Amino acid sequence: MNMDPFSFIVAILVYVAVIVFVAGMTFKIIVWAKSPRMKINLGIYPKPRNGFVRFFRIIRDSFIFPQTLEVDRWMWVFAMLFHAALFVALFGHFRLVREFTFVSNVIGQDNLNTLGAVGGGTMGIIMLIALGYYLFRRFASPYKDISVPEDFILIILLAGIVGLGDHMRFFGAVHTEDYREYFQSIMRFKPAFNEALAQSQTRWVLSWHVLFVNLFVIYFPFSKLVHLIGTFFANKVRSE
Repeated sequence: MNMDPFSFIVAILVYVAVIVFVAGMTFKIIVWAKSPRMKINLGIYPKPRNGFVRFFRIIRDSFIFPQTLEVDRWMWVFAMLFHAALFVALFGHFRLVREFTFVSNVIGQDNLNTLGAVGGGTMGIIMLIALGYYLFRRFASPYKDISVPEDFILIILLAGIVGLGDHMRFFGAVHTEDYREYFQSIMRFKPAFNEALAQSQTRWVLSWHVLFVNLFVIYFPFSKLVHLIGTFFANKVRSE
């Protein structure tokens, strides 16, 4: 198994990214937990007294974004498309941990690979379109007036991750099994390419893809995207 210095450094950075992410999110959660509670009730009227209904409302507000729908319908549409496609894409990445044997036994390995290629490629295109909307929206008022450099940095990182992932999906010369071996080598703390990746130019796209993921994961706890976690706490307060 062979690995060039750049790819090896990128693989080692995976461990740094995980440590920074866990430490950063732990610190954020501790800060949130220690924040003094208001003596007054901040729940928004009307609110149901039934605990199950309140829990359902927290889930609805956290995943359906009804407030966004009321303010900006197009923003809501692209947000829903992006998050749905992201969920499917992340779920598909579990094949890097272990093959979906129960699915391949039903539809066959070749059909599973075709489904992964078509589904993964479609989700990647949807995410790129949504990110393009987010980017161009930043150049139009009123969003242009409130945009800060972090907004563009986050979009660039996400576009890099998705774009490079799409490149591997549509133009990659290696199979899922090869990516799985690479991922599992990192999990074993012995990062390396197998022969197929070492001989393919796809290794460069893969390394840059992993690099962008590392940078995003490192930056996440300190970015405004941390609201993805904090939104549950905020919606809980609103429902009390």
